[in-house]
Amino acid sequence: MRLLLVLAVAVSGFAGLAWETLWQIEAALALGVSARGTALTLVAVMGGMSVGSIGMGQFLHRRPALRAGPVYALLEVVVALSGLTILPGFRAIATLDRVVWQSAPALAPLLHVLAILLLLGPAALAMGATLPVFGALAKPYKVTIATLYGTNTAGAALGVMTVSFLILPAAGMSSSVSLMVAVDLIVALFAWFLPAVASATTNVELPVVAPEVPCLDVVTVLVTGIATFCLEVAWFRSLRATFQSSTESFAIILVAVLVPLAMAGYTAAILRRRVGRRALPFLLASAGFLVLVLTPLVERLDRIVPLVNHGYGFLLTLRLLWSLLLFGAPMLFLGTAMPLLLATHESPRAQGRIYAVNTAGAIVGSLAAAWLVLPHAGATATAWSVGLLLCGWAAILAKAKQRWLILGTAGLALGAAVLGRSGVGQVRVQSQTVEPSHRVLAAYEGPDSTVSAIELPGGDRILVIDGFETTAETATAHYMAWMGRLPMLLHARPRSALVICFGTGQTAAAVKDEGAETLDIVELDPAVLLLAPFFRTNHNVLGQTGVHAQVMDGRAWLRRTQHRYDVVTLEPMSPEFSGTNALYSVEFYRWMEGVLNPGAIVAQWVPFHIVPPASAVAIVSAFVEVFPDALLWVDPRDRTGIVVGRRATGEAPIASTWPGLSRQAGYRDLSPDQITGAVALTPAMVSRYARLGLPVDDDNQALAYGRLAYHRMRYGGRMADANLDLIAKIRDRSWGP
Repeated sequence: MRLLLVLAVAVSGFAGLAWETLWQIEAALALGVSARGTALTLVAVMGGMSVGSIGMGQFLHRRPALRAGPVYALLEVVVALSGLTILPGFRAIATLDRVVWQSAPALAPLLHVLAILLLLGPAALAMGATLPVFGALAKPYKVTIATLYGTNTAGAALGVMTVSFLILPAAGMSSSVSLMVAVDLIVALFAWFLPAVASATTNVELPVVAPEVPCLDVVTVLVTGIATFCLEVAWFRSLRATFQSSTESFAIILVAVLVPLAMAGYTAAILRRRVGRRALPFLLASAGFLVLVLTPLVERLDRIVPLVNHGYGFLLTLRLLWSLLLFGAPMLFLGTAMPLLLATHESPRAQGRIYAVNTAGAIVGSLAAAWLVLPHAGATATAWSVGLLLCGWAAILAKAKQRWLILGTAGLALGAAVLGRSGVGQVRVQSQTVEPSHRVLAAYEGPDSTVSAIELPGGDRILVIDGFETTAETATAHYMAWMGRLPMLLHARPRSALVICFGTGQTAAAVKDEGAETLDIVELDPAVLLLAPFFRTNHNVLGQTGVHAQVMDGRAWLRRTQHRYDVVTLEPMSPEFSGTNALYSVEFYRWMEGVLNPGAIVAQWVPFHIVPPASAVAIVSAFVEVFPDALLWVDPRDRTGIVVGRRATGEAPIASTWPGLSRQAGYRDLSPDQITGAVALTPAMVSRYARLGLPVDDDNQALAYGRLAYHRMRYGGRMADANLDLIAKIRDRSWGP
């Protein structure tokens, strides 16, 4: 029965992290991808867990004879029932968000807070409440709460991997939700019958007297909560720059944090029997020392980890091993403190308080790091502050003789960290692909990303976001201007236009150059707009008459705005990047349809050099689901694809005429014959091409969780060739329906 209890706790952790992954996806769809939305979800979930832990600890303390098994079962049922509400609930939030933004936009942030709390609050409360229940179940089954905590965290690590790499790619959002509901109900069923089996041989009554948690212990778990999440924010930024900000990389890095935290639970159980809380100064000082001395290594990770192409599994394994190498020891020492104190205090009320304070510290640490420390001091200094905080508190907890040793060691470690810094953000950007001999023109570290403008020795300039070369003023960026010119040339009289994703501004400048009277630019990251003056090819478009820039997720803008447009064009981040799937889905194009004037033209980037044929087909298939009158244009210089379309009008197919070619423009570097000759697929051909695959949608998450990186590695440097070969077969009718 002890083994079955441990298994149930592990499965509960598996479902818990799976739910948090699903919540984050749905919150981004409903409120838009933003640092604020992520923060709101974090506060709602972890704040609810904190309140639930305190409340359940007090509840169990007042009912010492209550059997914990049925309570555990009811909590799992609450999580399962809450799971059934998330899909319709977030759809309702999106609808309310639109209404509020159009009538009283100042109230929108309040709506977001209340809606997220209402929707995710019950499940978060129930998840947090399970921790004191674990404590109540631990003693009669002769295990420690530290062991159950470690087991629950190990299940969480497995849940992240399974959901990210198996369940979501294979089943999509709806089926994943149903599966997690079933998992929680199975755990609830087992927990309900657990006390009836156990009562014959164990006494599950809980202690009536619950001593207060010492103030030093409260501060210790608060400090460890702050330090853990502050370090995650700082080091995640560096690892994202090295591994790229894909959903796969995020899952790998998160597992590298959860695995040592799971091991910390088992380590705490051992330390509880041997040395007890006397180990705390050593644990915290060791963690702080390691954070300081490892930070220079984290800064140089992009130069240390090889950029390999030896297979999908090898790549993920390599990233996981490096992440574990960095996070393993610091997180093990840091993460042992909280379960050690949980095991030291056997009262459910004390355990609930300890867990709640630690969770509250996690909220403070993540928000303070992302919104205060990191934007002003940078990721490196943020990590230093974590190391110093841990060493400082360890010195306070230690005896007098040990105190000076800890402080002296911390000073030496800080000196080594300062001397070992590599100048990230000042003299170089962290990236595996950027030419090493570059010059940083400017850099901004915000709550969600690091954005830099750099210049190469030949004078080319590149916009780098979290280590990825997003857009540039180079020969390979020829298509960017034509992302703006093409839809304008296909419209008879384009007065109002919308550009989603500003980048270096070449697309927006081209739209304005082709005669748009009003131009709205929607960009997710304000730092991108701040760096616009460093790129000459945008011709200071942000300062031109009739141009209005808005910092917002592009999908959220389509849902909220009351403006109507003749032309809409967009070039989102690379499709596999976390959160980008939402800008390639059928639902996204349906929102776009609602802001179009009659006869409007829409253009979407199809990055043939980045995505394999299956993904390119899925992108075009989603586009033509809403805009069936579409053509596929391939840039004659850099071979990038652009799909351009409109709603079916009953008139002649798109590109039968090019009315914009008769209008004057500042500069077009392609002749009319080159422009029209670059049409690779006509509307009829595009229809056949789109039928080769299933469209991207919000449910299948085909680009974010569709093993895009795996398929990319199959083609290697032949990505563009493979896509163009398929297009050629469609043209000569040797392939396709």
